[in-house]
Amino acid sequence: MKYITIAIDGPGAAGKSTVAREVANRLNYTYIDTGAMYRCLALYAIENHLDYMDDDILADAVDNLNINLTNNGKVYLNDKDVTRAIRGSKVTNIVSRVSSPRKVREKFVRLQQELAKNQNGVVMDGRDIGTVVLPDAELKIFQVASPAVRAKRRYEENLSKGIDTPLDVLEEEIRQRDYLDANKPFGALKKASDAIELDTSYLSIEEVVQIILKYAKDMIE
Repeated sequence: MKYITIAIDGPGAAGKSTVAREVANRLNYTYIDTGAMYRCLALYAIENHLDYMDDDILADAVDNLNINLTNNGKVYLNDKDVTRAIRGSKVTNIVSRVSSPRKVREKFVRLQQELAKNQNGVVMDGRDIGTVVLPDAELKIFQVASPAVRAKRRYEENLSKGIDTPLDVLEEEIRQRDYLDANKPFGALKKASDAIELDTSYLSIEEVVQIILKYAKDMIE
């Protein structure tokens, strides 16, 4: 059986993680949520009162992280379940800054590339998977949606996890994150030249999953 690597990029709250996880489940592939990894660093910086404006301190902190991502969506940081904690506003507000330094991204990129090796099929989502982390991925998707739609999705996702952040606050956070992500000096949010752009504003999760599965199966078969 042929296995491929699938890279799904796009802005925050575009539904990448939900879609990527489901695609991985349907194909029996390994799912790697890179955004959760950067959020773990942000949470670690907050909880340990680190100066997250200092690139060297952040880069050193990466070495202290033991991150475990499960296919059912659970995230563990140093053996602690942080699935809910990494989605809070404090983490959201600094994760773009925390994930910006070149030294930090280079360490995470190496880790992400290592995680993807020797797997029977991988689905990885993030901001720079198709351009930096897995530039040779056979299938690249650039998943987008309007800020208003993404804010509503994040709001509903947070509510399901017991997090009640006002919708207008989420939309402003998303717009700010978009700007920061697009203007990073290294690993910026960017569509790969060979990526398929998929506007999911008016598509259900299942519809998006089916579209990506069709592309994948056409390559596999």
